[in-house]
Amino acid sequence: MLDGNESLVTDFILVGLFPEFWHSIVLNSLIIFIYILAFLGNILLIVLIWGDSRLHTSMYILLSQLSLIDLTLTSTIVPKMASNFFTGKRTISWIGCGTQSFFFLMMGMSECLILTLMAYDRYVAVCNPLRYPTIMSPRFCLHMVAACWTGGSISSFIHTVYPMHFSICGSREIHHFFCEVPVLIKLSCEDTSVYQSVVVVTSIVLLVVPFSLITASYTLIFLTVLHMNSVKGKKKALATCSSHLTVVSLFFGPNIFIYMTFTSSHSPEQDQVLSVFSNILTPMLNPLIYSLRNKEVVAALRKLMKRYVVS
Repeated sequence: MLDGNESLVTDFILVGLFPEFWHSIVLNSLIIFIYILAFLGNILLIVLIWGDSRLHTSMYILLSQLSLIDLTLTSTIVPKMASNFFTGKRTISWIGCGTQSFFFLMMGMSECLILTLMAYDRYVAVCNPLRYPTIMSPRFCLHMVAACWTGGSISSFIHTVYPMHFSICGSREIHHFFCEVPVLIKLSCEDTSVYQSVVVVTSIVLLVVPFSLITASYTLIFLTVLHMNSVKGKKKALATCSSHLTVVSLFFGPNIFIYMTFTSSHSPEQDQVLSVFSNILTPMLNPLIYSLRNKEVVAALRKLMKRYVVS
């Protein structure tokens, strides 16, 4: 009994997604439906990229990594949220909370770096097309991907272990549907101002700097496109770049607001809306944004469908 009581003391309580909402079962069912679409869409995109030799280029290798990140990110959040809601058990263990926070941060930080690499890839492809095969070789791309995952993992580990050791004197109720650092810090009775400053600095390094590099890359791309003589080349470059810019805006916008205004007084409801938009809705949209406007991906999908029809 003692062990059970001790575990209850260290457990956190996840309030869930908009607990005051009257039609919460409809909302949670909708989130699960979006998760299933995101899961299937990203799985399909990964299968298409790795199953078609024509897509074994740097751009598509990076796109497959983005899909893998989105797949893992949503799977870190939604299954636990759904389980808590439909079973009525709202608790999450200290280890479970730390694990969820670690994978969430690792995916988020890795995505920042992957999106930056994707912008650099497009910059080289448009501004230095003759040197593109040499600069963005598949081997170089895989090394950069490994560096992104490693950097995201190390940073995530630090930002999970440190805040999880802050003392919690009062309620262990988390006004969110998953464990996230800004929400966990609000529960602490210690002075967390120094750590909050560290979070802001980390956010500058992993959000503002990548966003600035992406903006600079696309500024140079658009200047190059304006001087192109080929109308077809202009349309192709703009179609590819506009898809990436859409994804960048959907990802960086909410996260910059959440983490760069860490010490502000934005409400739990605002945090939840932005989290749903950035971490659940956007991973569902990403495969659609990249596939519907990409002839190579559509061609790979048709090839796969023909193969199954014939078999």
